[in-house]
Amino acid sequence: MAKEGVKAREVKRSKLVAKYAAKRADLKQKGDFEGLDKLPKNSSSVRLHNRCKLTGRPRGYMRQFGISRVTFREMALAGKIPGIKKASW
Repeated sequence: MAKEGVKAREVKRSKLVAKYAAKRADLKQKGDFEGLDKLPKNSSSVRLHNRCKLTGRPRGYMRQFGISRVTFREMALAGKIPGIKKASW
């Protein structure tokens, strides 16, 4: 499980990206790279990293569910994800 500070940092970055998205797009279109340079570094969408919403695990992220593969498996076996069941053939 990731530290709470790491998860909080990701949330903070995502808020910054949302806040400055329109301004960044406008500056990029104009070609004002000096203006872009003055914006906060964490307002760039490239600095975001997908993390599990429950545990904060950075690897094995499943976009469709927003959680890691480990958490997904635990929840699926416990029957907490509707429509998902263990395969058997």
